[in-house]
Amino acid sequence: MTLSTQKNLTFECETGNYHTFCPISCVSWLYQKIEDSFFLVIGTKTCGYFLQNAMGVMIFAEPRYAMAELEEGDISAQLNDYEELKRLCLQIKKDRNPSVIFWIGTCTTEIIKMDLEGIAPKLEADINISIIVARANGLDYAFTQGEDTVLAAMAQRCPETSCQKDRSDTIIPQSNKHFPLIVFGSLPDSVVQQLTMELKKQNITVSGWLPSTRYTELPAINKDYYVVGINPFLSRTATTLMRRRKTKLIGAPFPIGPDGTRAWVEKICSVFNIVPNGLEKREQEIWASLEEYLKLIRGKSVFFMGDNLLEISLARFLIRCGMTVYEIGIPYMDKRYQGAELALLSQTCLDMDVKIPKIVEKPDNYNQLDRIRDLQPDLVITGMAHANPLEARGINTKWSVEFTFAPIHGFTNARDILELVTRPLRRNNNLKEVSSEIYSSNY
Repeated sequence: MTLSTQKNLTFECETGNYHTFCPISCVSWLYQKIEDSFFLVIGTKTCGYFLQNAMGVMIFAEPRYAMAELEEGDISAQLNDYEELKRLCLQIKKDRNPSVIFWIGTCTTEIIKMDLEGIAPKLEADINISIIVARANGLDYAFTQGEDTVLAAMAQRCPETSCQKDRSDTIIPQSNKHFPLIVFGSLPDSVVQQLTMELKKQNITVSGWLPSTRYTELPAINKDYYVVGINPFLSRTATTLMRRRKTKLIGAPFPIGPDGTRAWVEKICSVFNIVPNGLEKREQEIWASLEEYLKLIRGKSVFFMGDNLLEISLARFLIRCGMTVYEIGIPYMDKRYQGAELALLSQTCLDMDVKIPKIVEKPDNYNQLDRIRDLQPDLVITGMAHANPLEARGINTKWSVEFTFAPIHGFTNARDILELVTRPLRRNNNLKEVSSEIYSSNY
């Protein structure tokens, strides 16, 4: 990101967003992604209640996660942490036999300074099963950072291989040799295949994804490898891969929306000295297919309260769609990791001839509500805590958490983003039509 681009953007910082999910919620999608895993959340009854409420629908299917509840004896150090965790892990091994057990630390384990990292290696050797410690606790800024913590811990377990061997195995065709490429970020398998194919069309082979579908199939990583992220909330994973595994990070915008996906692929191509082929036409075709949605939102306004760290990418895409973005609230801003995305946001505003929206880090929700009342946006993308109060005041809302779980990456999935964005607007249009018909029939 250039200095001139930074100057064009306006950043503010407020007192903090305290109305958000807990990062231990990452268990809900990671246990499904890593098929041979088991997640053990170590915390209090409050953590258990949260998990049961957040993922209660899945609990009857005997999911591969459980809650290790800390009681008075644990907190006052009357019980032996090692023996208690060993008992639980042996039970998990007997019942499920996973390839890896993730210990998810919580606020309580942080406060009582429970030495999970010290216990894990010894216990791993004792019971002969991999144990990874990830402190995905509520002290983070956003719930999506739970995945970041888990992937950063997994990155240190990826095996090393001979660079020469790996290079000859993974590169096709021979005329376009490039160092192996690892993509990090958890996505549904169908989206993984789509993005892999988009790169393959440019003669770029993806050597592996982190996380892989199975823990036993983690990609090999060494210092000669390139890595690229697919989500804006994975800065800790990026740092771990660069500092611990000595990889080279490709600083690209994120593949959200056709514009972001094209920029993501083009940046990877530029690093490997490959001339992109057919990307402009591909993007234009996708935009053409989205016209029915674009008609609904062109000229409309949107306000991001800030919840899941996807705000910059989504705002950039919606500006390209013709919407006016009043404010981008975001719980945490890593300007280095999101540098390319911020540059694309600035360029998008320039191309669309619109004012660059203000970016507010750690927004104060009470101040935001005042600004929303004054601005009266057509749509507010917000956490669940504020959705109903805003709806009661006549403001259309969309839960930001839905963008976390929906397949929004790649060219073809741009439709899913617009489906979510336009749903409240379409609902209101339908209600107006129904009201009009009722009124007409009565008179």
